[in-house]
Amino acid sequence: MKKSNARRVGALLVGFAILGVSACGSDDEAVTTEAPTSEAPSTDAPATGGELEGMKGTTPKGADISEEWLAQVSDYWVSLGNTALADFNYAAEAYDAAIVVSLAVEIAGTDGAAHANEIVGITKGGTKCTTFADCMAIIADGGDPDYDGLSGPHEFNGNGEPLEGSYAMLEFGPDNQITEESNSNLIAAAAPASAIVELGVTTSTRAGDGQLKIGSLLPETGSLAFLGDPEYAGLVYAINEINVAGGVLGKEVLYTQGDSGDTSTDIASTTADRLISEDVDAIIGAASSGVTLTVIDKITAAGITMFSPANTSPALSDYADDNLYFRNAPADGLQGAVVANQIIEDGNASVYIMNLDDAYGNGIAAVVKDVLEAAGIEVLGVKAYDPTAASFDAEVAEVVAADPDAVVLVSFDEGSRILRTAVESGIGPKVKMWYGTDGNMGNGLGTNFDEGK
Repeated sequence: MKKSNARRVGALLVGFAILGVSACGSDDEAVTTEAPTSEAPSTDAPATGGELEGMKGTTPKGADISEEWLAQVSDYWVSLGNTALADFNYAAEAYDAAIVVSLAVEIAGTDGAAHANEIVGITKGGTKCTTFADCMAIIADGGDPDYDGLSGPHEFNGNGEPLEGSYAMLEFGPDNQITEESNSNLIAAAAPASAIVELGVTTSTRAGDGQLKIGSLLPETGSLAFLGDPEYAGLVYAINEINVAGGVLGKEVLYTQGDSGDTSTDIASTTADRLISEDVDAIIGAASSGVTLTVIDKITAAGITMFSPANTSPALSDYADDNLYFRNAPADGLQGAVVANQIIEDGNASVYIMNLDDAYGNGIAAVVKDVLEAAGIEVLGVKAYDPTAASFDAEVAEVVAADPDAVVLVSFDEGSRILRTAVESGIGPKVKMWYGTDGNMGNGLGTNFDEGK
């Protein structure tokens, strides 16, 4: 079992807290805004491969995810006739989502109102447990389980989202793939006490039939398709473990897979209609915050629990969802702060932000901007772009003209085309410091870049 190195850095107080110190230094080391220790290559250096090397970015990651568990998930996914996983983004979150929902149903039954009202309590305030079987034993003894999952301790706020998160600060190596070392360096972040809200209770009266049925609304296609396989894999691996352990309410958990596509299609709406017609009790998804916002109303109106393993937009924190919507990926107030602190720690004095124009992109860009400016870092521009554009020449040209020390890219799979344009324009990661977020930081980005996609 490979252990992660917990990395903690000093915080800027802009609605969040980044906890602790850097694993690479002493406890009393301060964040500095001096020039980066490594020099960027000359702008006239020819592209020689590994053009993404040095690009950094965040993805949520729990501290207890072992290499052994990742291998088990991938092996199980392969046993179902799929190819081995190249990325594991949000696999643990999808796994945990299924377990939390299942435990809530075990306590309260399949009725929508009943089990939804138990979900927050499953994550806090009881006897600690880390596996489905152990939590079920607590329930069988009349106790109150407090599930600490692979993706984190959860500790849900009253609105059904975590108040703290743990992030890997990933970095691309010379093969345009994420380095193993960076994947094990973690940063913890926590929301301030002012973010705590009272527990919300649903008024839904939807009745279940006593057998838990889970549907998924995850990206098989579209701009987030690289997240689909790890999310599906984590979800079905959890359901298999649950059923091996005896199921829920003494019955096998049933599962129906569904594609979410992205916001450029109506695939999510069609899938949601199908899952509602099949009378599922809970839907795991969507991955994209923008996609969730297109279907959340119809899903919650049907009294069905919706649990996303990957939504991060702040727009969903206080959404009118009748307390049927949950997520275990921390909101972007935390992620944006982690990214901004890394930019500061690396010594950048000026930054340009590029983000896709949707709830996710605009939300995280706003947080990054606020944190950077509070620290005295000059934000030279914030460009919200159309992710379906035929090219990004004009957007990249604006970055070239601004000449920042660093560039923040909040994107989905179109990020590979933006980065290729940047490399061709002489401002790629070998020249400027580039930072990504969970929507693009994965091996899929490097593969797409290499293949010219």
